Amino acid sequence: MRQRRRRQGLRELRLAVPDARLESVRARVAAAVARLDPGKESEALEWIEAVSEFDRPDPA
Repeated sequence: MRQRRRRQGLRELRLAVPDARLESVRARVAAAVARLDPGKESEALEWIEAVSEFDRPDPA
């Protein structure tokens, strides 16, 4: 599979990310979110809401 992907011009990439299942990680993220200034984050929040699949009405 690796060789096939390389022939397709793709490269394997591995990422190490915080484990959101850990209470310590969730607490750290919650603390960071609590420090955000909504006034300074409004543009980003509006964009997130605009592209969010969860807030869109069902197209059916």
